[in-house]
Amino acid sequence: MDRQNKCSKKAVIKFAGAFIAWVIGSGFATGQEILQFFTSYGYLSYGVVLLNLVGFLFLGQVLLVTGYEHKTETAFNHFKYFCGEKLGALYSWLIPVTLLLIMPVLISGAGATLYEYYGINHYIGSAIMTVMVLCAYLIGFERLIKIVSTIGPVIIIFSLLVGTITVVNDFNNFTEVPIYESILSESQSAPHWIISSILYLSLNFLSGSAYFTKLGISADTQKDAKYGALYGAIALILAIGIMNTAILLNAENITSLAIPMLYLAKKISYILGAVFSIVLILGIFSSCSAMMWSVCNRFTIGGKRGNRIFAILVAIFIFVLGLFSFSELVGIFYPLVGYLGLIFIGCVTYKGLKKKENSI
Repeated sequence: MDRQNKCSKKAVIKFAGAFIAWVIGSGFATGQEILQFFTSYGYLSYGVVLLNLVGFLFLGQVLLVTGYEHKTETAFNHFKYFCGEKLGALYSWLIPVTLLLIMPVLISGAGATLYEYYGINHYIGSAIMTVMVLCAYLIGFERLIKIVSTIGPVIIIFSLLVGTITVVNDFNNFTEVPIYESILSESQSAPHWIISSILYLSLNFLSGSAYFTKLGISADTQKDAKYGALYGAIALILAIGIMNTAILLNAENITSLAIPMLYLAKKISYILGAVFSIVLILGIFSSCSAMMWSVCNRFTIGGKRGNRIFAILVAIFIFVLGLFSFSELVGIFYPLVGYLGLIFIGCVTYKGLKKKENSI
């Protein structure tokens, strides 16, 4: 059998976990991201979920498989491959900027979580997370993958647990959703649910494109990369659907909170809330450390020493910006990054469809 046709269950689980880990940052795990991009549209939020299922299944596989197919090319640039020389060069320059806008949101989320549940000063909580992320980068990408690939599935399982229990307990509230549509609409990330769907895909796949491509490059077989993206996307969207429903059923009490999922966990059990707060921190760490790699890995001036100094400067920058309000940072920076990535995901979609057409 040809090597690329072989598939390892262990490898698929590892890549699925690493795939999930990118998306699950403070915005996702806290529920704030779900609230703004999904739940805020009421019943139409399920349309957002469906479109994202299709998008994650397709775009995830395209990026990871593309990385695998070009693993022998040391100078491979996925932006130029998908978008051409000029636009690709522009995106190559733009991606570190977009990640630098997202990372402070994650750092702020860590500070908000530690403050809300443990009373730790927001600044101290943000500082702790910043140091953890910096240390994760300094130990190297391969070790980082081993760490984040184990964190991702844990957070998905915990999110499913909290969400499912909430849905079962509060399902009778489902018919009351229209009553709170005006309150929910105040958190909308875009003027229309379809636009919100596209922005969420763009947010995740523009900011995560270098990481996803690198995952594909590190795969031993094409099927490991393909099915890792497939199962990772399914698990992720399943969690989003359940979390969205759980938040929707508690719209009356949850829309004004910075960390909706922590409220739901505490509502079930104080102990569960305490455990979930730790899970949130792990989710923030997994996503932010992956972004740290994507930003700092391309900086080569001054060799290894110069790269380490640059990483420290980046850590200082994201800490300072992360001192601002978490929910406001999510509402400003996440949609902005989504708009910046619209052309890129259009190029990836076109290239992916064209490749499938040629293979038929």
